Amino acid sequence: MTKALIDYGRLLDVLAAEAETLASAAEGQRPERQVPACPGLNLGETARHVGSTYRMTLSWLRDGRQPVTWQQNPAPGEDLADFVRAGVEPLLDELAAHEAEDLCGTWWPEEPNYGFWARRLAHETTVHRMDVQAAAMIPLDPVADDVVADGVDEVLSLWFVHRLNVLGVRGTRDGVVAVRTAGRVWLASSGQRGSTSWRATPEEAEPADADVTGDPIKVYQWLWGRISDREVEVNGDHDAIAQLWALLRLATK
Repeated sequence: MTKALIDYGRLLDVLAAEAETLASAAEGQRPERQVPACPGLNLGETARHVGSTYRMTLSWLRDGRQPVTWQQNPAPGEDLADFVRAGVEPLLDELAAHEAEDLCGTWWPEEPNYGFWARRLAHETTVHRMDVQAAAMIPLDPVADDVVADGVDEVLSLWFVHRLNVLGVRGTRDGVVAVRTAGRVWLASSGQRGSTSWRATPEEAEPADADVTGDPIKVYQWLWGRISDREVEVNGDHDAIAQLWALLRLATK
């Protein structure tokens, strides 16, 4: 089982703070404003997606089964900010009433517990908060290095490994990329046999075909497809890096 790098209470604090920042950024904004890094996605769709995800998760936790209905819309007269706030508040209460290890339904067999949802929603909200701020042309709030490190760990273990395996997607060539940031190192291996990733030491990462490094928030954004290679430092086999990038785009779309 892959454990989060930060504790459950910290994840709940991140979720609460990021949800409020997202809601505040959406207040008074035109919903059609485009998210610069995601062509075709706008501010309103992003806020509705996050608010819907909160409601879907709460329903799943309470009913014990995945909801049939996914996307929801604000009630008549309810603005996007209130839709987000009204969704996250009861969800936080539900999560706070449990321990990370308490069992519940999730979409990752390795982690069928409340900790999965706290971690997943903390990063879902953080990434989309940055999207909403970018669409609103508001300066992006920082993300703490410990949160970034946990987010890098999650995107590589959950999306790059698990999600690609579920989709049956493989790389076309073998390649290992070291991702280095926030004082940690991960190795991401892809190829015709599938994708794997693991936490590594700097010494274990030396034989990697390529490296991606940079400021923690930049590496976090790069892995989620929000910025280009020009904003992080890349070295070594650029084809291996391009394959990692392409596979992550398929996994996280």
